[in-house]
Amino acid sequence: MLLVTGGAGFIGSNFLHYLRKVTDEKVLVVDNLTYAADLRFVPEDPQFEFLWCDITNEKHVNHVFKKYKPKKIFHFAAESHVDNSIKNYRPFLEANVVGTINLLNASLLVDVDKFHHISTDEVYGSLELDSEDIFTEQTPYDPKNPYSASKAASDHFVVTWHNTYGLPYLITNCSNNYGYHQHVEKLIPKVIFRALKNEVTYMYGGGHQIRDWLWVEDHCRAIWMLEEQGILNDRFNIGGDCELPNRTVAEEILTYMGKSFELIGVSDERPGQDLRYGMSFDKLKRRTGWEPLMSFDDGLRKTIDWYLAR
Repeated sequence: MLLVTGGAGFIGSNFLHYLRKVTDEKVLVVDNLTYAADLRFVPEDPQFEFLWCDITNEKHVNHVFKKYKPKKIFHFAAESHVDNSIKNYRPFLEANVVGTINLLNASLLVDVDKFHHISTDEVYGSLELDSEDIFTEQTPYDPKNPYSASKAASDHFVVTWHNTYGLPYLITNCSNNYGYHQHVEKLIPKVIFRALKNEVTYMYGGGHQIRDWLWVEDHCRAIWMLEEQGILNDRFNIGGDCELPNRTVAEEILTYMGKSFELIGVSDERPGQDLRYGMSFDKLKRRTGWEPLMSFDDGLRKTIDWYLAR
């Protein structure tokens, strides 16, 4: 049995839909259904069993693992919105660090075959806007805000549980995902929904920050390719090969929707703001042959159409 944490969230729920295409293995889906989750995104299929679970509750996590005895863990569950982490770091500490440790310990109880920890490029910090530097798996961690610090800490705990207790693991650090099921607090759905109401989206510093955009199903495919090839005890970056400023993304959305660029506003820079992310996925490509398939233009149109149809 596979266990997927955060399966009602953005990336986790997309991973479930991807699993339907590639395996008939039984999947236990756990989520505590916080504000960014939506149970409607979990497939209604006998392959999947949903269980409400708060990963910050050690006793509850241990009970679930002892009852179901999963063999492979795909850990997506996390608090992930940087703005929220700046306002209140504690939920990020509890979910992303304590929750991960609880899952690691429970994995030892039932001798899981693999703990795959899904992490972020934000652990690496920020690149200069005008540089040609790019994040690799050798880039030192340099988190700039409470969210990225909590994910960096959880990455270290995963490796430590392997080094100390022999837990088989895999860590993947992904760039900015976009696609279906994303909460409206995130840039792309926020611009879409505000544009529908002819409301301005205010962007930090006008949106000059550059992000590497990754179609969420391409991300899911990379995770499963690593699974199929049985790769363990290693780290891989997963990037979209698509660096674009946030403002450019907003303008493309407004153009597609036939809206004015006047719906883009400027706000002060956010504390701990990262200027640019750029990801090398050369290691992943060498080991698995993976590379992103969805163009940003096509993926963005699909995303907008999905939200408009809701």
